[in-house]
Amino acid sequence: MTTFGDKIRKLRKEKKMTQQKLGAMVGVSYRTIRAWEIDGRYPKQSSLYQKLADAFQCQVSYLMNDNETVCLGNDEPSEYSGAKQARQILEQAAALFASGTMTNEDKTIFMDEITRLYLE
Repeated sequence: MTTFGDKIRKLRKEKKMTQQKLGAMVGVSYRTIRAWEIDGRYPKQSSLYQKLADAFQCQVSYLMNDNETVCLGNDEPSEYSGAKQARQILEQAAALFASGTMTNEDKTIFMDEITRLYLE
């Protein structure tokens, strides 16, 4: 059996989040996150379960049920999934630029296209 606090700590570390960052994402203090992880406390507001599920991209039922041991992906797109995809694209672009396989002209064309897409 995995407790709520164990799940929060495990998921937070997998996502490389600090307690402060997770708290800011879901609207609570880092002390609250600490209390969940260490003191065995639970969210007082049910809406926090959905915010946590969105932050971790998992289903609410995983967080609410101590018997569930597998964190299944959230079927609904979360507000954080777009940011995650953007980071992945930036990481891929940085790797492409660093590889030295693109000319400066190609890099300029790429950046112009990204800027155009953003402005649209």
